[in-house]
Amino acid sequence: MIDLDGVGRTFVVRRRRPGRLRRESRAVEAVRDLSFHVSPGEFVGYLGPNGAGKSTTIKMLIGILTPTSGRIRVAGLDPSRRRTTLARNLGVVFGQRTTLWWDLPLKDSFELTRLLYKVDRERFRRRLDELCERLDLGGFIDTPVRQLSLGQRVRGDIAAALLHDPPVLVLDEPTIGLDVVSKAAVRAFLREVNAERGTTVLLTTHDLGDIERLCRRVMLIDHGRLAFDGTVDELRASVPEESSIEDVVARIYLSGGVRPPMAAGGTG
Repeated sequence: MIDLDGVGRTFVVRRRRPGRLRRESRAVEAVRDLSFHVSPGEFVGYLGPNGAGKSTTIKMLIGILTPTSGRIRVAGLDPSRRRTTLARNLGVVFGQRTTLWWDLPLKDSFELTRLLYKVDRERFRRRLDELCERLDLGGFIDTPVRQLSLGQRVRGDIAAALLHDPPVLVLDEPTIGLDVVSKAAVRAFLREVNAERGTTVLLTTHDLGDIERLCRRVMLIDHGRLAFDGTVDELRASVPEESSIEDVVARIYLSGGVRPPMAAGGTG
């Protein structure tokens, strides 16, 4: 469902050194020779410290950025060339930024989302009823988005991302800032979506509790390269002297990071 083969992304950075009038340019490789495969129905965690290339990867997957080299396919489509078509097969949630209309009631944001994705009205009504029940949206669906709590807004964003029933869901920090109760509710719902509908999920997060409770497989990226690809149990076993997954990940990065990727069922 998600395939990357030898993907690279280079940015040109221009800086002016002290005492010089002209700016100097240098190339920065945000992602280098990145290859992996995510099969239909997998729930995969994608981890990395700030600046590791995680966000660049996500932006290439959803078509915001074009890779400098290599090949990407999401749901069989090239994201940079088929972005409009891909949008109908892809749901995206950014925990730190909303895709909802700030001054409109939540239900109006959903209606605009229906129009954007050209979802049949009857199909939309059935799906919205289901999402309202599962995510407990009924109590605030008539409330303007700007008046929602963070937990309510995140649930609204997740519902909007799933209204067109996409086969692939990309989550970027979906539980950031949530209280314990809201976080547990979001995690439970995401598990259901993956298990019941077979939705392929790629999750990026700094909350390793999300990884432990949701993902069987985890990938680590370090300095633009894949540093680890395996199960959560294999990740723990890679640093046996540490007990928590948070300590394991910290030890891997602090020790210089890149270890040979471990295969997880046909992973590249």
